[in-house]
Amino acid sequence: MTLVVQKFGGSSVADVERIRNVAKIIIREKNQGHQVVVVVSAMGKTTDSLISLAKQICPFPSEREMDMLVSTGEQVSVSLLAMALHAEGVDAVSFTGAQVGIKTDSFHTKARILEIKGENIFKALKKNNVVIIAGFQGIDANNNITTLGRGGSDTTAVAIAAAIKADVCDIYTDVDGVFTADPRIVPEAFKLPTITYDEMLELAAAGAKVMHGRSIEFAKKYHVIVQVRSSFEPDKIGTFIQEEGENMENPVITGITSNKNEAKISILGVPDKPGIAAQIFTMLANNNLNIDVIIQNASEQGMTDISCTIPREDLRKGISTSEKIVRELGARGFSYDEKIAKISIIGVGMKSNCGVAAVMFKAMADNKINIRMISTSEIKVSIVIDLEQADTAVRALHKAFRLNEPTMREKPVSCAKKKKAKKK
Repeated sequence: MTLVVQKFGGSSVADVERIRNVAKIIIREKNQGHQVVVVVSAMGKTTDSLISLAKQICPFPSEREMDMLVSTGEQVSVSLLAMALHAEGVDAVSFTGAQVGIKTDSFHTKARILEIKGENIFKALKKNNVVIIAGFQGIDANNNITTLGRGGSDTTAVAIAAAIKADVCDIYTDVDGVFTADPRIVPEAFKLPTITYDEMLELAAAGAKVMHGRSIEFAKKYHVIVQVRSSFEPDKIGTFIQEEGENMENPVITGITSNKNEAKISILGVPDKPGIAAQIFTMLANNNLNIDVIIQNASEQGMTDISCTIPREDLRKGISTSEKIVRELGARGFSYDEKIAKISIIGVGMKSNCGVAAVMFKAMADNKINIRMISTSEIKVSIVIDLEQADTAVRALHKAFRLNEPTMREKPVSCAKKKKAKKK
């Protein structure tokens, strides 16, 4: 008997009819002889509405109380879905994250899972129940409700799949799978049949909203087979997220994504001496600020500027931390900019091909897009540009790397081939 974890996002359970549709998908899976565990997000825009309501009461609400508030959305979804299954004659039971033993740290609104105790899940499965679990939430050592950050239901689903050793984790959403770019920006983008854990992790970190980045970390660490598929067309095969196989023919660039939820902070005129960067980023880390792109200017007269990007939602916290850094380190001051976007190209094929950055930068130059920051990894190049040019940049790169032509993608000269050519 196969053990399947299914996750349904907010758009999949946005109203009563969609909840009934999800129930049908679950029943079909169960009728095939499988045990089914389901993770559900809040209905539609419920979380956004709750956040808006909180901010009408208090502009900067307590993060603990925000977790208490927004976690209620998923509880509505799981109970209604259980009722929908009962109406079809299927045994089902719903649980909160705390009830299935999802233990987290105490970083409210961005908690990390420490442990999952699956006893209640297995007890319910033995009674032939479909188990329905509220995504996005857990409980800390002090019995405070915590949440895992926006998109955290993906992390709940994959973490549970790892904990109970499920055979597969199907992530149902409102898209058919993972695309080479956001189809709303690039209409000719196409669906990828497979993508590696590393590529998907980079795409998620770079701003792709298909899956929560931490869910891919769990999948890679515990070798969870993940499929992203459509809840509106459940018969379609989606995109499989998997290990990089030795026989895989990897394109140079797999996908392009933009993150428009970025802000830049610059600490100006700090002493250019050993340990100063460690002090700055320790203070940022102590305030639970997630740093992305970092750049340090050349030293002038023993002073330098250090800039980094953070999620725009954390800008207020970043500003208050920067004020403290300036005071304690004797810096000249700080500045910030929230009208930026990060554009990234990702592909495992970069590891063995030269000229990728050259193609990217030429595409930006041809479209008169100024690059303000650059960050690279083994399989990713990211640039920070003006927010208003983000969509133009994505379209230009999709065209430059010929991603709309799966068999004719732009492939810079292989480094190995280049070396052979030089020898001749």
